[in-house]
Amino acid sequence: MDVRVATPDDAEAIAAIWNAEIRSGVSTFTTVEKTPQDVVRAIKGAEVFLVAAQGAAVLGFGTYGAFRGGPGYSATVEHTVYLTKGARGCGLGRRLMARLETVARVQGHHVMVAAVGSENAAGVAFHKALGFQQVGRLAQVGRKFDRWMDLILLQKML
Repeated sequence: MDVRVATPDDAEAIAAIWNAEIRSGVSTFTTVEKTPQDVVRAIKGAEVFLVAAQGAAVLGFGTYGAFRGGPGYSATVEHTVYLTKGARGCGLGRRLMARLETVARVQGHHVMVAAVGSENAAGVAFHKALGFQQVGRLAQVGRKFDRWMDLILLQKML
């Protein structure tokens, strides 16, 4: 498996991975699906946008962006990582995160933030295993599947 920089040619596969989680998962609170055009814009606008691929098949992606607006937060980024269900549990997420963290350090970032839905126990455990520390819980800030959801905030000093 290869971790490489995403290209617009990957947009359809990335959208499919993202939309599967939007439709049925609790990793994101959004209910608006991504089009391939949305993904192309995200790739072009991102500091970094990576894919994990096996041959021509995209199995996952990772990216990060500004944590909050304004110059006081410029050294802090918030990341997103998603894998196909079949690619989970084999170390691919760790490889994507390691590459994201390396790029973030090279770009001068100091802190990486993860915002994980509290019902996503695997996502919280994944981040803790990578050295992220839980620093907060925002009660009922998200709504999906007709219920309120909490958001767990984790951070890692780079």
